[in-house]
Formats: sequence, structure tokens, C-alpha cells
Amino acid sequence: MSSKNTFSAAEKYKIALEAIKGELTHSQITSKYHVHATQISNWKRQALEYLQAAFSNKLEVCKVVDDYEEQLTELYKQIGQLKVENDFLKKKCDVFK
Repeated sequence: MSSKNTFSAAEKYKIALEAIKGELTHSQITSKYHVHATQISNWKRQALEYLQAAFSNKLEVCKVVDDYEEQLTELYKQIGQLKVENDFLKKKCDVFK
């Protein structure tokens, strides 16, 4: 895949997925992608950990997203209010010039 042995996230995903599926042995994956077997095992372990976390933290993730959206809405309201106040003050300053 890569000549410098640096792999993108997509490449790591693809390799880890092949290791998880188990259709090829680690040796076959190693020769196919020129990656050390230990690295393949590490990526596979990481992928499985993230996969488990995705199912166990689903409610927490939804709560974080909802909190983020509420904060974003509040910030947009504040920006709008500050813009109106700023425009008002600019008009008042023009009167004194």
C-alpha cells in the first residue's frame, strides 16, 4: 500500500477488517500489505475495542450530541443579539460625529 510504511486510517481499517474477518491468516495479510504481524494484531485489537465502545456508549454519545446542539443554538442566539447591539451602537456613534 504505502512505501514509507505509513498507513492512512482507511488502510488501517481495511487491514484490521480483514484480520477480524479471518478469511486470510496473519501471514497472508502481512505479505499482502507488507505490515508486520504485530501491527496487524494491534490494529485488530484497537478496532474491536472501538467497536465494543460504540455499542456500550451509545446513550452517552447521544447525550453529548444533544448537549452540543443545545450549546450551539444558545451561542447562535448570543451572536445574533450581540450583532444587533453592535449595529445599534454603531448608529448611535454616527450621531455624535
